[in-house]
Amino acid sequence: MSKYDLLWKYLKKQNKENYKLSYEEIKDILGFDIDHSFLTYKKEAKEYGYEVGKISMKEKTVLFNKLEN
Repeated sequence: MSKYDLLWKYLKKQNKENYKLSYEEIKDILGFDIDHSFLTYKKEAKEYGYEVGKISMKEKTVLFNKLEN
């Protein structure tokens, strides 16, 4: 279990095509701020049917895209 499992499970449960979550929304889901390690863990999202798209430092958002089956 990784520290980002709550986020991946949230994405899978909502089952939307695309998500644009702010850093603050992600913090609310996880209970902590995302950090540089997110770049390492982002590949785990594929196990839950999503990929991490654009990470905007300026807007402080992360785009998640649902993978095609």
